[in-house]
Amino acid sequence: MIIEMRTYRLKPGSVPEVEKRFGEALRDRVKVSPLGAFFHTEVGPLNRIIHCWPYENLGERTRLRGEAMKLPGWPPKIQEFLEEMESKIIIPAPFSPKLEERRLGNLYEIRTYTMLPGAAPTVTEKWAERIEGRTKLSPLAFCGHTELGGLNQWIHVWAYKDAAERFRIRDEARAAGAWPPATRGQFVKQENMFVVPAEFSPLR
Repeated sequence: MIIEMRTYRLKPGSVPEVEKRFGEALRDRVKVSPLGAFFHTEVGPLNRIIHCWPYENLGERTRLRGEAMKLPGWPPKIQEFLEEMESKIIIPAPFSPKLEERRLGNLYEIRTYTMLPGAAPTVTEKWAERIEGRTKLSPLAFCGHTELGGLNQWIHVWAYKDAAERFRIRDEARAAGAWPPATRGQFVKQENMFVVPAEFSPLR
């Protein structure tokens, strides 16, 4: 299983119209393959939409995207609003939940950690030791390392009811010694953003 995470930077003020057009075009697109999640940024880099697509492998991704491009209404007519486009291929960690329709929360935090080259196996091992205890406090949406796009990235997405719950749970996890894993020396950069799922996002 792979996840393609596509991030589009939009013209300021255009997110509502882009989400509307995307949602309308999605009705035919999901007949080819399912959308995993769709968000827009609320805190962090603004004017972004992020859509995540699960595929079995790169070959299936190429084939299904080719089929989708034959649809009369796909891609959605949002080109006039696009400033920049980025795509990453993520290999989910063995303990990552399957990216599928789930109701988890109103607010998601996407955390992107840049690892030292070759650190992915160590990070995966250390996370596996702690993830069960951490997910008792709040659900993990998905997690994994990048294979294409920005390399050596560890991306993890967490769901919360709201920002207050997020701060409370992170404090509880640290106080209980359940989190974080012993991986601090494996990372050279850490970033995060708060994102909100669209009405049509399967992951909400």
